[in-house]
Amino acid sequence: MIDHSEKRLKYLCGIIPQLLSSIDEKSFTFKPSTDKWSKKEIIGHLIDSAANNHQRFIRCQFEDNPVISYDQNKWNAFSHYQQMPKEQLIDFWKHYNKHLAALIKLIPHECLQRTCKMKEGNVLTLEFLITDYVEHMEHHLKQIVSY
Repeated sequence: MIDHSEKRLKYLCGIIPQLLSSIDEKSFTFKPSTDKWSKKEIIGHLIDSAANNHQRFIRCQFEDNPVISYDQNKWNAFSHYQQMPKEQLIDFWKHYNKHLAALIKLIPHECLQRTCKMKEGNVLTLEFLITDYVEHMEHHLKQIVSY
């Protein structure tokens, strides 16, 4: 399962940037309403997800049940993604996820059943967190592009 997630992540890093770059700036920054994210902010959310999951992927290997959570709306708002250059966000998303794919490939198999505690109290394995991370990303990417 973990191999599939790593390969899927690498595949997405290869095809998604070009698809995102082809979206015109007006469409990329359009907010359907004040409480809905633009496509640009969705990419920002995926960057925030990468940052927070990066911590989970590392700390879960050596800490017992680390608690790593974040307020996605505050992270998005205070990261000011809507005001940042589109190509910078796309490049950052791509390179961060290429890094995570390389990391996932190197995680020792025996660490995959180690756990991380969510703010809500759920205790999840590292293997689940990795698989869920890629599935979550694909869910949001499908809101933006068809691939």
